[in-house]
Amino acid sequence: MLNRKEGFPTLTIIAIAIGLFFAINIGASGAAASMGIAYGSGVLKKRIALVLCALAVFLGAWLGGGEVVKTIGNGIVPSSTLTVEIALIVLASAAFSLFLANILGIPLSTSEVTVGAVVGVGIVYQSIFLSKLLWIMMFWLLAPIVAFIIAIVASSFLKTKVVKKWLNFPKAVPILSVLVLLMGVFEAFAAGMNNVANAVGPLVGAGVMSTENGLFFGGLFVALGAVALGHRVLETNGKKITTLKLEEGCIISGTGASIVTVASIFGIPIPLTQITTSSIIGIGFVKDGKAVLKKDIVIQLLTVWVVSPVLSMVLSYTFIQLLIENNMYPVIAVLGVLISVFGLLFLMKRSSAKEEMAKIDLGKN
Repeated sequence: MLNRKEGFPTLTIIAIAIGLFFAINIGASGAAASMGIAYGSGVLKKRIALVLCALAVFLGAWLGGGEVVKTIGNGIVPSSTLTVEIALIVLASAAFSLFLANILGIPLSTSEVTVGAVVGVGIVYQSIFLSKLLWIMMFWLLAPIVAFIIAIVASSFLKTKVVKKWLNFPKAVPILSVLVLLMGVFEAFAAGMNNVANAVGPLVGAGVMSTENGLFFGGLFVALGAVALGHRVLETNGKKITTLKLEEGCIISGTGASIVTVASIFGIPIPLTQITTSSIIGIGFVKDGKAVLKKDIVIQLLTVWVVSPVLSMVLSYTFIQLLIENNMYPVIAVLGVLISVFGLLFLMKRSSAKEEMAKIDLGKN
């Protein structure tokens, strides 16, 4: 069991270190991705794109991240529940969830894993603000759908004769280039408003940092992460995934930034990646019809939506029971459930492999 009196200073330093390290990784992944379209289309060079991203994400956090910090810090569970030890466990659970997901190749949302870890705290102490949690989950469910619909409407508008004619004018390219740049900066600003809270919200809730200091240092470290470590993500999102037209890039960045900004105003931590993916699917739907709605894409989105918060919730719940409450029985129950789930997945995968082999053998005969 953790000793609060003896370990407080050390735990505080460790909690702050994990929170700021988490912020660096948020900047290196989600924030840097916001400038991918501007870089991939040749509007900006890599270094300039990352610097602009860093400035925008810092300003977004510093000027507009307060409401989401409040939600993470005391909107899902009472702030009195979040001690230094528990804030440390919340951050460690969220970070470990992302680490496991990277090993397994599952893309997770930083917003969802952080909320899930906080919910794990609420389950242990039976102190969840259920109405706020349901409000957050409703946003998670509706935001990708709204992004998909907006992308379809906007893409359909681009196909009208008047717009097509304008897009063929030479002057359209520089105007669209400026719009892509502005939308990328807007998206980075929105990412700062929303995602920085994932790293510093638990620290603010535990009283380790004030909201102002949390936003300043959280925004600063997210910005540092974008500049120092965002090169690969920028390259991948900008040039290796898909080629998008400038006008399509405006739709994707503008849609994502607008939805995330609205969510941030209401204090809702929300996954920008899923919104962006839904926008891209919407554009593809207008181009290729139902063929773009591939089963694996839909399943991946649903998997991320469910697995992200549940995984970190289980980890948070388990660590608190084990380290804070010194209670082994719930941990044993959780392990039993995990063994059952992974065992079932193993059997399903094995059964699927046998069916594939049977089909191959049947084809040979």
